[in-house]
Amino acid sequence: MKSNEATIRELYRVAEVKDIDAFVALFAHDGYFWDTSAGVKYVGADIGRPVEIYGNAFADMHRALGNLTVAGDTVIVELTLNGTHTGPLALPAGTIAPTGREMHAPCCDVFQLKDGKVASFHCYPAASIILGQLGVLGHLEAALEAPALPASA
Repeated sequence: MKSNEATIRELYRVAEVKDIDAFVALFAHDGYFWDTSAGVKYVGADIGRPVEIYGNAFADMHRALGNLTVAGDTVIVELTLNGTHTGPLALPAGTIAPTGREMHAPCCDVFQLKDGKVASFHCYPAASIILGQLGVLGHLEAALEAPALPASA
């Protein structure tokens, strides 16, 4: 059986080449992928959906691994998500059209493994940085309400 570190390094390798089947095969039958920024938990065959979503939006997507810490069946990876936004980015709230801008955003992934397979993958991407780098944060004024008046007014 591969070490937990080797399993996680393989997971990133197959994500880089967008091999969805190989990505899903690294998960336990009851494993899941939780994209915390999107608020979506993927299970079963849908586990590969985030690789597909980001691969479609960033054809040159690259995950640059930084610190990788292994503590028994827990693996924590600090990384950056890098790519040029050349395709539609499908999010639960809607789709962001390609901006042509680059993304270089920090992320932290936390994995729990069981018997050499991924039981859980919690992905914590810096969504505000990603949206800022894509140039979409500048349009938040439409979502902001007028400031509240002081209680004494």
